[in-house]
Amino acid sequence: MQKVLKVHPDDNLIVALQDLAAGEQVSLDGEMFAVVSPTPAKHKFAAAQLNQGDRVLMYGVLVGRAVQPIQRGEIITTFNVKHASTPPQIRDFNYQWKAPDVSRFAHRTFNGFHRSDGKVGVANYWIVIPLVFCENRNIEMLRELLVDKLGYQGPKTMGLDIDKLVQHYRSGATADSFLTEDILIKEADVSFQRVFKNVDGIKFLKHEGGCGGTRQDSDALCALLAGYVNNANVAGATVLSLGCQNAQVKVFEDAVRKINPSFDKPLYIIEQQESKSEPDFIADAVRKTFAGLVKANECKRTPAPISKLVVGLECGGSDGFSGISANPVLGYFSDMLAVLNGSPVLSEFPELNGVEQNLVDRSVSQPVAEKFVHLMKRYQESAVKVGSGFDMNPSPGNIKDGLITDAMKSAGAAKKGGISPVVDVLDYTEQITKPGLSLLCTPGNDVESTTALVGSGCNLLLFTTGLGTPTGNPIAPTIKVSSNAKLSQRMRDIIDIDTGSIISGESTIESKAIELMEYALIVASGEAVPHAVRLQQDDFIPWKRGVSL
Repeated sequence: MQKVLKVHPDDNLIVALQDLAAGEQVSLDGEMFAVVSPTPAKHKFAAAQLNQGDRVLMYGVLVGRAVQPIQRGEIITTFNVKHASTPPQIRDFNYQWKAPDVSRFAHRTFNGFHRSDGKVGVANYWIVIPLVFCENRNIEMLRELLVDKLGYQGPKTMGLDIDKLVQHYRSGATADSFLTEDILIKEADVSFQRVFKNVDGIKFLKHEGGCGGTRQDSDALCALLAGYVNNANVAGATVLSLGCQNAQVKVFEDAVRKINPSFDKPLYIIEQQESKSEPDFIADAVRKTFAGLVKANECKRTPAPISKLVVGLECGGSDGFSGISANPVLGYFSDMLAVLNGSPVLSEFPELNGVEQNLVDRSVSQPVAEKFVHLMKRYQESAVKVGSGFDMNPSPGNIKDGLITDAMKSAGAAKKGGISPVVDVLDYTEQITKPGLSLLCTPGNDVESTTALVGSGCNLLLFTTGLGTPTGNPIAPTIKVSSNAKLSQRMRDIIDIDTGSIISGESTIESKAIELMEYALIVASGEAVPHAVRLQQDDFIPWKRGVSL
């Protein structure tokens, strides 16, 4: 296995693919490098002497500047390099790219749920949502009443024998004895009898908004919830309103009609302050939800072209290999999907800092480029106003695993978007309407971003991780892709696709992207269940448009 790698010919950083000891000699393209300091796998060392103020380049772009002299072969750290990026300029639009060969998938289909507006879902869910946090308790009550009875049970015990602990306690066992007690059990293979065969589940989307904040936040929440109701994976919804909140029913209804003037899904809106009593209110919600499920069950899977896939591209818990293996695989997948007239979507604007020029140059028109630059600038300025900035985006876990600056992290994260032209740029809650690659303004926070992607119309999510992230979405199946084999082996219960073989040289980015496309099609057809769906990782966090990196 190769020990080191230079990602781009212009780079002055070299990536360690294995742990390197101080004094070790490594060869790259016929040139020898003496490693000055211990360099763990995923970290980088300087390919040449760097003086204070010198540019630090990776992926062919500026990712930082040296804040002190750095020897050739010395590891790059947060102490000797600080974030730096190049401001974008809007230039001539003559972008040319080499599209991948998609002949293998040209006539392929998946079996999905066709909606009257022409969209196709890869799943068929009924959702129950509150317009305000005051209804969260009632949402939980509906969950307790409906889920088990209708056959949508999940892995509640996670394969843990809690009864064993209780029995030992009652027998007089000491506290310390419980610390080493083996309570792992093999999960029972139980086939739950669903009442509604064609409905994949009922999902309950709790949140902490709708009142008490700014009107802008409640309006954005209504737009987000409207996007979920309109998502192709949703058959219909039960909406609980208190009555006096900022997120008024009319605001929500207007948001639904704005997204889809011909909206015709079953939609039941119930207001508690108009009910006789809480039991009567809950009973009304149960009756209407059940009636909606009967209607939802009438929809069955039928063939649909790949062009009906709207795929969110996400990363979380990234490491130093993410931008070399997993993210480029998503990028190749994204390019294939774009050629097939599908809609890949790249989000997390704080993690595009430093690579704006590439995305501007790939924009299909000046308005698209200008909107991207405007949204990025506005976001950056809002962060600076509260004493933060994009440079504070990398998490401690990112830094520990080799992502030293935001621009370095961004350059790797942006690889998820491949090299296809950027056809559209969308602000938060705006809907995806065009085939080809779109950019969606969201935070870098994993769940806020995935929540937004689905709210804007994504019916499938691809999620890369190098450290391991137990994240999913209530209505969009989430396929988890690991950047390294160790993670896939250690957390095999959450990883669906492993791209670590790219690091070892056993696979190529293209071959792994084809494998991912094949898996995505069987997931979209309901023939495979990703781990995030199996584990009911139903994460949902609306963005309040404050500073969230």
